[in-house]
Amino acid sequence: MTVMKSISDVRGTHPVRAPAAAGELLSTVTFLEKFGDELQDSLELFAPSPHYRMVLHLLRGHLEGKIVTPSALIAAAGVPYATATRRLKDLVDGGLVEQRPRTRSGKSFSLHPSESLLDLWMQLSGRIRRLGAQQFGGADEAREAREYYYGGSYLEAQALPPLQVLTEPLTLPGGLRVLVHGDPTFMVMENLKRQFEHAIGTRIQQRAFSIDRLRDEALRNAERKTSNYDIIAIDLPWVGAFAEAGILHPLDAIMDVERLDPADFHTAGWTAAHWGGRPYGVPAQTTPELLFYRRDLFAEAGLEPPATTDQLLEAARVLHAPQRGRYGIAWNAARGTALGHTVLMTMADFGQPVLDLPESAGGFDTDRLAAGGYRPTIDTERGRAAADYLMRLLDYSPPDILSMSWYERVRPYAQGQIAMAYGYTLLAPYFELDPSSPAYGQTGYLPHPAAPGCANLAPVGGYVMGIPANIAPDRLDDAVEALRVFTSPEAQKLYIQNGSRTNPRYSVGADPEVRRISPVFEALDAMSWRDELQFWPRPPVPEIAEIIQICGEEFHDMLRGISTPREALQQAQARADAVIDRSPPG
Repeated sequence: MTVMKSISDVRGTHPVRAPAAAGELLSTVTFLEKFGDELQDSLELFAPSPHYRMVLHLLRGHLEGKIVTPSALIAAAGVPYATATRRLKDLVDGGLVEQRPRTRSGKSFSLHPSESLLDLWMQLSGRIRRLGAQQFGGADEAREAREYYYGGSYLEAQALPPLQVLTEPLTLPGGLRVLVHGDPTFMVMENLKRQFEHAIGTRIQQRAFSIDRLRDEALRNAERKTSNYDIIAIDLPWVGAFAEAGILHPLDAIMDVERLDPADFHTAGWTAAHWGGRPYGVPAQTTPELLFYRRDLFAEAGLEPPATTDQLLEAARVLHAPQRGRYGIAWNAARGTALGHTVLMTMADFGQPVLDLPESAGGFDTDRLAAGGYRPTIDTERGRAAADYLMRLLDYSPPDILSMSWYERVRPYAQGQIAMAYGYTLLAPYFELDPSSPAYGQTGYLPHPAAPGCANLAPVGGYVMGIPANIAPDRLDDAVEALRVFTSPEAQKLYIQNGSRTNPRYSVGADPEVRRISPVFEALDAMSWRDELQFWPRPPVPEIAEIIQICGEEFHDMLRGISTPREALQQAQARADAVIDRSPPG
């Protein structure tokens, strides 16, 4: 299998971790297999039924992403061939097993658990674990089991089933071709490639780039007569530019959007995938930038979690101890794109959008951006307050802060060298999956502290996945089906179980197994319900990439002392005005 990947782009940009342990469902399968063996070894009459053996074998294959053929399932039954064949027919006729063609003739097919079997197994697996805890576990396990039976079952009932295979495999010559960002979440997708190939029935070729090279490759691909990719991932702020340039198919023109269950997506993430009222991508990652802070260090110092920018600066001052190798805070301050994002988000913390957006109940309205007529708003009183705040952050930052970008700001936090860090949730695996990290189990998650009188925000970042407008017509329908699978609740849960810390859907955040994996999901859901997840800090207008770059250059000169805050604001405003002036009218 050929897998396209730009190793130079992604090497060193995501944490290395061991393969994920078997999930709870697979653990239950293993237990029942061994339990059946023990019964049979004790007395032949106690041997489990062939239905039992076949279902366990089928579920194991599904959960491990392995093809199960009729002959393999018949062999697993442990009874004569003719008997096993009849038992297999029972399972198929009962709607528990589905057959998927492996060849065009349909004479060869693979077997898969049906949706009803997976639902039944989810319920049975939960009951078996609770019964075991109640009968054989310690006091804590028994109490947890009792709580389930006396009112605690509601959330358990919301647990999502495993990823289901498509009834008809996709028929894409050469396999499915995907272009993504080289971050931890998309690398989890790469690690799970076998499971997804099993689900969609074809090979997957994934190519990953760093953020700036991803945009360049997507733009180059748009110039080709026929797209090299079936699905591409784009950063949320690029949606307007890609839509205006005709790079992506509007989803409502190529599929029934209701199949995606739009109401299940976090509102900010789903809204950000739109331009001119039409969706151009499906949220694959909703990863707000939060404030990570060391709860143990705050407790030792008698500090409360900061809710305002002044409280953050005070906490950074107290915890800043360079003589002991510890610094108060880290953030995106490298020149260009990285710092440009920080500038826009910091301005938002002071109530100032980078464009003259009309105010709305949730902050600022972005619904009419496609009509044009907007102007940059950088050189303002609140913009000056944001610039002064960044200058003050320098006093409590590590000495190499002006070269720190996406990953560099979180690595030292994970190593215990930083007390606080602004970071996207997708970076949490650096410390959540490393028991040797001083931040392991000691990290709290907060929305951005805000200036007095301003609302706390968690600026939404992440990626949507869309279909290139120049995709070969005969590949379109299968690409749409693959897009639905990759962004489904079941797929999102699988990413999280294998190390991702991003989540675009309410149903996934409510899943009890997901909530046990990391506190970040409960925190993210709470922020969403409080309307703190907002994407207006980086409005997805066609000119936003240039504006971000401009801010990242001018404010970097300010932080280096080459220009004053006033000069940086004036120069950034003038350059941004020039970008808007040369853009065609909306």
